[in-house]
Amino acid sequence: MSENKVNSVSQNKITALSGVFIALAMILSYLENLIPINVAVPGVKLGLANLVTIVSLFKLGLKPTIVISIGRIVLSGVLFGNVTVIIYSLAGAFLSILVMYIVKKIKIFTVTGVSICGAVAHNFGQIIVAALILENANIMYYMLVLAAIGALAGTAIGILSGIILKNIRF
Repeated sequence: MSENKVNSVSQNKITALSGVFIALAMILSYLENLIPINVAVPGVKLGLANLVTIVSLFKLGLKPTIVISIGRIVLSGVLFGNVTVIIYSLAGAFLSILVMYIVKKIKIFTVTGVSICGAVAHNFGQIIVAALILENANIMYYMLVLAAIGALAGTAIGILSGIILKNIRF
């Protein structure tokens, strides 16, 4: 088989998997919206869709992960949220994916460590946008609480992602 044909098949497989991953991430986002999390901190979510992001980053690479995240955020935002949700989610996802990609590349963390870094970075990205929109840097103090909660959620998602990565085959 020629090299071009092999690359074409691989790219077709990545494209198909990206579509499946977007759908799966949207389902997880929807399910998460159905689960009431009663904590004193507004906006706290477990981040179930990040399971898909982490698996994608480790199995498909950076570019498909970006496409999957943007697709999920825009579609979920249109279906279940609003423009503000999309803006905050895109900011969080951008910083999260960037940080996870870097720490994955330097190979100092396990999948769980990568997930924790991503969760904290996601919260930081959203806080930066909030500070800019509200024109109030004092909201950055909220990051201390979000970092702790993000680390806990990142741990849970990281453990689940590690299990999935050990058992998934494509």
